[in-house]
Amino acid sequence: MDRLEQYRIFVKVAELGSFIKTAQLLEIPRASISAGVQQLETALGARLLHRTTRSVSVTPDGAQVLERVRKLLADADDIEQLFHSRSLQVSGRLNIDAPSRIARRLIAPALPSLLRTYPRLQVGLGSSDRTIDLIQEGVDCAVRVGASRDSSLVVRPLGHIAMINCGSPDYLREYGMPLSPEDLRQGHWCVGYSPAAAGTEAPWEVAGQSLALQLPSQVIANNVEGYIACCVAGLGLIQIPRFDVQHLIDAGSLIEVMPQFPAASMPISLVYPHRRQRSNRLIAFIEWFESLMKQHLE
Repeated sequence: MDRLEQYRIFVKVAELGSFIKTAQLLEIPRASISAGVQQLETALGARLLHRTTRSVSVTPDGAQVLERVRKLLADADDIEQLFHSRSLQVSGRLNIDAPSRIARRLIAPALPSLLRTYPRLQVGLGSSDRTIDLIQEGVDCAVRVGASRDSSLVVRPLGHIAMINCGSPDYLREYGMPLSPEDLRQGHWCVGYSPAAAGTEAPWEVAGQSLALQLPSQVIANNVEGYIACCVAGLGLIQIPRFDVQHLIDAGSLIEVMPQFPAASMPISLVYPHRRQRSNRLIAFIEWFESLMKQHLE
C-alpha cells in the first residue's frame, strides 16, 4: 500500500469515525484499513487516531496531518487529471442522495444521458425522504427540498419548485370541488403527511397568506409515494410539487383544485461537504442536475 493510499484511508477514517464504515465505503477489508493507518502512524512517528471499542477520533497530531493531507490529496487528483479531456477526467464513483420521487421520476430516467457523456463515471443513487448525514453515509452530494439548516455543508440553491393542490375524481364527486380555502372547512379531508412516525402533520398552506388549516385526516403517510397513492385512492386532498403528479393529472387519475391558492413554492438545493476543491465528477453532476431541473422550477 503506497503512502497516498494510506493518506486516503486515514482521511476517510477520520471523517467517518469508524474503521468498519471506511472499509465498507472503500470496499477494502477492515484489516487493510487498520494496517494502512498503523503503517502511516509508524512512518510519521505520531499517533493520529484515538481508538476505543465504541468510537474513533482524531488526536491533536492527527488534526494537523488531516488538514495538510486533504490539500495534498486534492493536488494529487489535479495532477492525475491535468492532461486528460473533460469527459475522461470525470471518472470514478459519485454517491448522491435525493428524495425518493426526485430520484425515481427525474434523475433515474435521465441518467443515461449523463453516463453517455461521461462513460467512466459510476453513480451511486440513494433515495429517501429523510435527511441523512453525508459524511457518515459516504455521500458526495444530496438534493434537498426545503430550507437547509446544516451549516457544515456547502449549499447551492437551484430555485423553487411549484406546488399544486389536487384530489381524485372519486373524492371530488363525493365531497365536492373546493373553490377557495374557506370551502375546505366544509367537510373536506386531507391526506396527512409526517415523515416522522409520531410527528406532527404538515398543515394546509396558502402562499402569501398566514392561513394554515389543520384539516382532518383519516390516514397519515410518512413518505411521498404513500401520500400520492392515498390521494389517488380518494382518501383526501394533497399539496404536492407539480412534477410529482403531472403525469397523473394528464391521465385523469388526479384533478388540480384551487389553482389560485397553491402552497408556497419550495426551495430546492444541492448540498455537499466542504472541500478545498470539488471533484470533476461532482462538478459534472451539478451542471447536469441544474440543467435537468430548469423546466420544473419557477
